[in-house]
Amino acid sequence: MSLELLIMFAFGGAFLTYLAGKISSKLRDIFALLCSVALVVIVSSLYKVETTITLYNGFFGMPLSMRLNPMAWFFAIAIVSSSALVVLYSMSYMKHRERTDYYYFMLLLINAAMLAIVLSGDLVSFFISWEIMSWSTFLLISYNRNAALPAGIKYIVMSLIGSMCMLVGIISIYTAFDTITISEIVQHMATATAGYKLFLLIIFSITFGIKNAVVPLHTWLPDAYAESPSPFSAVLSGMLTRMGIFGFLLIMFVMVGAENSLHMGRGFFSYHNILAWLGAITIVIPTFIAMLQNDAKKLLAWHGIGQGGYMIVGIAFGTSLGLAGGIFHTLNHAIYIILLFLSVGAIEYSTNGLRDLNSLGGLFKKMPIAFLGGLLGICGLIGIPLTNGFVSKWLIYKTLILGKAPFLAFATLLGTWGTILSVYKFLHNLYLGQLPQEHQNIKKTPLAMQIPIVILSLTILVFGILPGLPLKSINAMIVSFGFTPLTVSIWGISSETGTLNMINIFSILLVVVAIFWLIFQAARKSTAVDQYDNYAAGAAIPKDKYNYTVEFYAPFYRMATPYLRDIFDMLYQKIARFTEFACDNIRKIYTGYVSDYIIYIILFLALLISAQLKWSVF
Repeated sequence: MSLELLIMFAFGGAFLTYLAGKISSKLRDIFALLCSVALVVIVSSLYKVETTITLYNGFFGMPLSMRLNPMAWFFAIAIVSSSALVVLYSMSYMKHRERTDYYYFMLLLINAAMLAIVLSGDLVSFFISWEIMSWSTFLLISYNRNAALPAGIKYIVMSLIGSMCMLVGIISIYTAFDTITISEIVQHMATATAGYKLFLLIIFSITFGIKNAVVPLHTWLPDAYAESPSPFSAVLSGMLTRMGIFGFLLIMFVMVGAENSLHMGRGFFSYHNILAWLGAITIVIPTFIAMLQNDAKKLLAWHGIGQGGYMIVGIAFGTSLGLAGGIFHTLNHAIYIILLFLSVGAIEYSTNGLRDLNSLGGLFKKMPIAFLGGLLGICGLIGIPLTNGFVSKWLIYKTLILGKAPFLAFATLLGTWGTILSVYKFLHNLYLGQLPQEHQNIKKTPLAMQIPIVILSLTILVFGILPGLPLKSINAMIVSFGFTPLTVSIWGISSETGTLNMINIFSILLVVVAIFWLIFQAARKSTAVDQYDNYAAGAAIPKDKYNYTVEFYAPFYRMATPYLRDIFDMLYQKIARFTEFACDNIRKIYTGYVSDYIIYIILFLALLISAQLKWSVF
């Protein structure tokens, strides 16, 4: 299938799904799922295809085009695959919600817009698709109304700032080079001055930094993730936010070029070094703020910011190994964060909307599939061996160590330690401990919600044991940027300083597990007791205190809360309040009385005459 038909199918499917909903909700659900699965099949069939087509020649004299290359295909397959799983999940999760036709329309429209972004061959198509994605996202963030409306407003205000920066950059490029076609811009960039290239890097970095929630441009994300419907939170956290990473790759390694981007400035004040340090800050601060959260979705939201920092550090460091780690972590994070949001969504579904970590516990017995998803999701998030997150983090750690960047390496390790501390609370307070009496008879999670959780859980393990499957595509992307190819096998990756072979690690862990299993088999058999027939610190746990880790982090809260505040969000709030105050006072001059406006005109003329007389004296 040609690229124009692919995009027409993606956008047309969104509109037809909405119309199908007016006939039957069941028809709408089936049509949405079929469209999503069809996109996965179509994009999969385009593997290793490289092509460029012109969509339209008459857009104010500028050609609109599309192109498919290794980078576009990699992001496209991730987008359509995650979207298909979320659509399947939504069929049960959204079943009894209101305005579901609108929900599916916006969800598929966002999917189509993201697909159009990664396939765009010119900056106008890119910008139009970016705006469709941003405005549709605003509407879905605001779907639940109430607290979701301020979250949506915060998101769209930040997005508009980014969009205006992008528009300035596009206009500047068209003025300088008389083209908006990306392939032609690459050719013209060789004649551009270093100052102009730096300007483009900075102006586009603001746009993509906002979308990827790089500190200090991250403040829209926690509320947006928390207030969105859980299936859309999965899309938002999985691939939509990572359009910022796609943008960084486009501007740094395609348009401006790796040679220019990595040699812009000197020493610490070089562009890529500053970007790497922003990534490091983005890892550390949000990860420890996540420890203060008791809302499961907000905890994941802050980790979404922190994990984005790993991606930025990897690609900003600018080596083949670093790029592989950063890009692979983009895919890995999408897999495990979508899984975690879907697992939390299953808990919401079964407990009638609960996601407070201090109000749950013991759900492992009632929701084993959701527990499996939560367990493997946080293992991937931490980077435990045999999960996908381990491989991408290992590549990033090795890049920083070989690149002699000890402080950046320490920041990434510190982020992992903070992750372990916070997700312990997430796992225990949701699934372990004692099951509250009110949750003894919770609703069963439907099969349509369990299937995506199982698929994503298996994917974490498959990409953890066989990382070469995605790394081969990533390697092709790196080569297209002009970097030295890596030696990739299906089991891992080889370099001059050593080899990562996941099958060896898998075999060792398998032996260790077998030994422990034999030890436990030889030991005395355990005796099952009632969940309340147990003790903590020598004292029996009363039935109303089913979760004894509620105050586990209280000492840390007392020490860290005064320092782990989102100062940037507080700053933006003050700017917003000042702007509102100034506008309200300026608005007072519009009284509606003609006599007042005449006085304004007279005073203005008097001011002009006074200025003229003063200048005449000089």
